[in-house]
Amino acid sequence: MGTDAAADAGADAGADTRSGARTAAGSDASRAQPIRDYSPSEMMAVVAARELHDGEVVFVGIGLPNLACNLARATHAPGLVLIYESGAVGAVPERLPVSIGDPSLVTGSLMVCGMADVFQFLLQNGRIEVGFLGAGQVDRWANINTTVVGDYAHPTVRLPGSGGAAEIATHARRTIIVTKLSRRAFPEAVDFVTSPGHSYHGTPRSALGLPGAGPVKVITDRAVLEPDATGELVLTALYPGVTPAEVAGDVGWPLRAREPLATLDPPTAVELALLRDRLDPDKLFLKK
Repeated sequence: MGTDAAADAGADAGADTRSGARTAAGSDASRAQPIRDYSPSEMMAVVAARELHDGEVVFVGIGLPNLACNLARATHAPGLVLIYESGAVGAVPERLPVSIGDPSLVTGSLMVCGMADVFQFLLQNGRIEVGFLGAGQVDRWANINTTVVGDYAHPTVRLPGSGGAAEIATHARRTIIVTKLSRRAFPEAVDFVTSPGHSYHGTPRSALGLPGAGPVKVITDRAVLEPDATGELVLTALYPGVTPAEVAGDVGWPLRAREPLATLDPPTAVELALLRDRLDPDKLFLKK
C-alpha cells in the first residue's frame, strides 16, 4: 500500500484534496467530470483521507480508517506516520491488513514495540495527532458507545468494548469518528459512554481535565457533523445528492446546520482507482 506507483498516481492529480473541493492546480484530466458510480463506503474513506495532513502521526485501526490513511499516503500525504495498537509504529503495509496483529504491519515499520509502549510513551505523552474511531452509538455531544446497547446489567446488545478507544478519545490531539448514519446509531444520549466526547450530563470536557481536543468530525455515509462552540454536533457538510432533511431524519436530536452548509466533492477517478485496484481489491471493507 502507498507504493511509488500509487504516489505517482496521486501526484498526477496535482491537488491537495483535504478540503474535499476541487483545486485550481493539476491538469484538466485530473479534474474531469465528477465520478457518479461510487459507494457510501468509498465516499467515507475518501472524505476521511482528505482530513489528513502530510507528516501527521495517526493512531489507526482496521477497516475504513485504515483505508483512508493509506489513501492519503498514496495521494497528498506521503509522509503520514501510521501507528497501530498492536505496536507497529510507522507501518508501511504492502497489502491490506485484516487485523491489528497482521504480519504485514511489521515489515518495513520504523519500530515494533509492546502495546503498553504505544499507549504510555506515544498516546499518553500527547504524540498522537489524529485518532480514528468507529462507534456503535454517537450522541449529541460526540460521546461514543462501543460497550452495550440498553441497560448495562441487562443489555439488549453487547458491543466489542473499548479496546484503546477511550484512551484515544482522551489523549489524541484530535479525534475523527467514522460511522454510518442511522437513527439507532445516533441517539440523543448514548446508553453507555465508552469514549468521552464534549459533554456528559452537562459537565464539559474541559472540566474533566481531558487533554485531547476530542472528536472534531463525525464522518458518516451521507454527511459530516462537527461540534459547535458548546460541543454539540451540528451538520456542516453534505455529500452530493443528500439533503439536510435526510440527515436530520436519522439523528435523534434536533439537528442544527452550520451556515454556510458545504457540499463535498465526490471521489476522483484517481482516488477510486487506488481504493478499488490497489488498497482493497477484494472489497473486504469497501462494501456497498
